[in-house]
Amino acid sequence: MNRAHFFAKGFLGLSALLLSAAVWAHGGAAGTDTDQCKFELEPSHWIHYTAYQPKSYPAEEFCGKLPGTNTPTQLVFDYQDMRYRKMSIEFEVTKEPEGTRVFFLPSKKHSSGTVNLELPNGVPDAGKYLIHITLVPDQGERLDAHMSFTAGTGAKTSTSNFVLYVLFVLGGLYVLYLSSAPVRNTVNSLIGKKKS
Repeated sequence: MNRAHFFAKGFLGLSALLLSAAVWAHGGAAGTDTDQCKFELEPSHWIHYTAYQPKSYPAEEFCGKLPGTNTPTQLVFDYQDMRYRKMSIEFEVTKEPEGTRVFFLPSKKHSSGTVNLELPNGVPDAGKYLIHITLVPDQGERLDAHMSFTAGTGAKTSTSNFVLYVLFVLGGLYVLYLSSAPVRNTVNSLIGKKKS
């Protein structure tokens, strides 16, 4: 096997490893849960949160940082515990540190386990916001949990997307190398000159 084939096979193996679902899996390590869109309402009782800004950033999901302001925003909560489906829960979004109310949903039972908060105008200003989730049990004390997010951060280019673009370009160049004899001969002669 010549050196060019060795490097080509090594590149393909590395590409397969980098594009592997196991490497890019959410969390990254066995036995750990690093889902930052999940937070604890009560000890060992969780709720999952996802934010969308469909007009400005279609098909993108956000969590702690919303890129836009003054754009329709959806905050979606999924109960990961069946017990919350039987409880009344109140939702409020405030601008911090002022505490100005941006959104309010009175206490209500959500038997489906999913709550979709529609903010037709989104949040008005860039900065920090707080989501207040209040459990209103039939008996006993109300329990208030909080989760913060920032808005107006703008959209970032993901590093993982950049790496994928580079890999696709390199893969395309490799396919060109394999499919075109003149390109392959030129590359092989350049590699041959480097060896000498």
